[in-house]
Amino acid sequence: MKEQLAALKERALQELEGQNTLQELNEWKVKYLGKKGEFSAIQRGMGAVSPEERPVIGQLVNEVRAALEGAYNEKEEGFKRAERNKRLAEESVDVTLPGRKIAMGSEHPLNRVIRDIEEIFLGLGFQIAEGPEVEFDYYNFEAMNVPKNHPARDMQDTFYVSEEILMRTHTSPVQARTLEKEYPNPVRVIVPGRVYRRDDDDATHSHAFMQIEGLVVDRGIRMSDLKGILLNFAQQIFGNDAKIRMRPSYFPFTEPSTEVDVTCHVCHGDGCRVCKDTGWIEILGAGMVHPSVLEKAGYDTNEFTGFAFGMGVERMAMLRYGVEDIRHFYTNDVRLMKQFQARM
Repeated sequence: MKEQLAALKERALQELEGQNTLQELNEWKVKYLGKKGEFSAIQRGMGAVSPEERPVIGQLVNEVRAALEGAYNEKEEGFKRAERNKRLAEESVDVTLPGRKIAMGSEHPLNRVIRDIEEIFLGLGFQIAEGPEVEFDYYNFEAMNVPKNHPARDMQDTFYVSEEILMRTHTSPVQARTLEKEYPNPVRVIVPGRVYRRDDDDATHSHAFMQIEGLVVDRGIRMSDLKGILLNFAQQIFGNDAKIRMRPSYFPFTEPSTEVDVTCHVCHGDGCRVCKDTGWIEILGAGMVHPSVLEKAGYDTNEFTGFAFGMGVERMAMLRYGVEDIRHFYTNDVRLMKQFQARM
């Protein structure tokens, strides 16, 4: 058996030198070290060895196995190392090459307009108030002097969740909530947020849009205070030469009510296609807070008065940036955003 082991070792090591791939190496391992390999066949013959020779033959078997396994492992590691070096060479990165320029984004025009409007009114002493978009019918309508039989309650005009819960149609419910919370203290807030109406989407309408409302309630508040605030706002948004005009209108939560126009920022009042040759562009609605709105919140209308105003953010952005279709703000088209990178 000693001769068999020595011959097996010599033959196996010679064949191992000629293996050039991992596949050939694995075939060699199966042939010599596998369960049905030549070395295993010799091991199975240990039973025929005399007890006196068994320790010597057993030690020799272990030495031959260790030699073959060591040679195999060294050869295998050499193949793996060569493969790894080849892969590293193929996948190497030239660190001296210039890096890829990271594409810079820009603030969405609607967010920019909201931020600018907030900064203007924060500078005038206002605070920012927020409220739920899923609102109670009471705060959305009744608290704002819109009775049960008002057309705005029509199911075709408003998204109702149930008879008493709906998607708010304006941010005015936050005004009512703020009045309840702050009573009997003065109030000076603006309310930005998303609102929902059952409109058909077109170039100037959307079923969901952003709105900003303002509310001031205190002793001695007059219509002239409202005009002064809105003139200041218009000049900061559209330029120092901007002028405003106030036209009579109707809103259930203000009395008297007014529509507010600003001189056209394109023609500066001379008349053009943008302002339809009138020289004016409507920007928001406003008015003195209706006494019933104040009374529902607990305010004494003999002592407190106030004004409120509201504007659509999309309309302000369309006027400011010359966007002709409101849907452009919501279609996630990066071509729109790229136009604003240099402006913002």
